[in-house]
Amino acid sequence: MKEQSQEEEEHYLRYEVFSIMKISLYNREGIQTEELELPSKIFDVPWNADLVHQVVVSQMANKRRVIAHTKGRGAVSGGGRKPWAQKGLGRARQGSIRSPQWRKGGVVFGPRNTRVFKKTIPEKMKRKALFSALSEKARGKEMILLEDLPQEYSKTKMFHSLLRKLSLQEKTLLVAYPEKAKFLARAARNIPCTLPVPVKGLNVLDLLSTKFFLTTKTGLEELEKTFGTKP
Repeated sequence: MKEQSQEEEEHYLRYEVFSIMKISLYNREGIQTEELELPSKIFDVPWNADLVHQVVVSQMANKRRVIAHTKGRGAVSGGGRKPWAQKGLGRARQGSIRSPQWRKGGVVFGPRNTRVFKKTIPEKMKRKALFSALSEKARGKEMILLEDLPQEYSKTKMFHSLLRKLSLQEKTLLVAYPEKAKFLARAARNIPCTLPVPVKGLNVLDLLSTKFFLTTKTGLEELEKTFGTKP
């Protein structure tokens, strides 16, 4: 029987060990209370760097604001009269003072605000890239799951105190809040290095832009309900 290569063995161990992914659940005091099983469809997906890169590039392109704009010789005002006679002066012939070679003339092949940078990616590819990024967060112990928080945690002071208990202060953090806990957005938005987003608006670019990913128990259920079904 052919012996299994070291590379194949490492690949098997990497994804077989994490076939049942579990995560610690923390309370408001930052103490672990239990372990929960993560849905394998979302959190047991191999890392796909090429796909993730493709989705990130499309997201950044779609966010791009097209501001730079130059005028060609036809758009620059003036230059309707021929500057000097075609012949007899010993000078190079010129037809307009707004030609590109003239100062204050038109620009050749300059940036235009009509250019479209938008890139479209199929929904299945975007979802697979999101699952790949979420799985990598879970495998790297960079995902934190909290018990559901009451309304009083809408205050920045209380939420920041909770982050200190979890040793997450001064670290880049993505807070995915569920529909029932929109107050967390108000609590987290004034904390440095913290980015609050709704669970339904979770995306690859935000996940890769931050070190840690935090959500609540209800947020995890909403995540599975939103992205666990076919697009």
